Order: sequence, then C-alpha cells, then structure tokens
Amino acid sequence: MEEKNKRIVIWPFYFDVNKSRSEGRKVPRNLAIKEPTLEKIVKAARKAGYKVEVEEGAKHPAHWYNEKGRIFVFSSEKKTVIIRKIAKMLKKL
Repeated sequence: MEEKNKRIVIWPFYFDVNKSRSEGRKVPRNLAIKEPTLEKIVKAARKAGYKVEVEEGAKHPAHWYNEKGRIFVFSSEKKTVIIRKIAKMLKKL
C-alpha cells in the first residue's frame, strides 16, 4: 500500500554552512553551502525530483527577524532523507 505524500517544511537555514547544528543546520558541514537562497533550494529540490510549493517571506519562530521564506516538499520519504537529497543537489549546482 502506497503511503500518502506528506507536506514537509524546508527552511533555508537547514543548509547554511555558517549556522551550527544548535542554530538549526540539519546537514553535515560538508553538505552545507554559503548563503542558501530560496531560489537555489527550490531548484535543487525540483532537480532531486520533488514537487515543491514556495512561501516567500515566511519566518521561522526561532528566526523571526529573518524573512527568507520556506518551501514545502511533497513526499512520503522521511524529512531527513529529503533534506540530504536536496543538500547533495545544492552542492552540485
């Protein structure tokens, strides 16, 4: 039985090499990039084969002062798997 696609929230700081893990980075430093933009992340997510929805100007509660936005990825995979695939694609771009 196929699991229904879930809407997974992805924030740009998940991929920021200048953030520590405690500041919200979700990928290892070797997969992180400098200044990840919403546009780059959307491009990488689409190249990784995900359906993406963009919400510009969204603020994460812990980073309320930052209006970088977020994306929603639709997938039945685990969030950690999705984040790693996007991060690997970001490094290629």
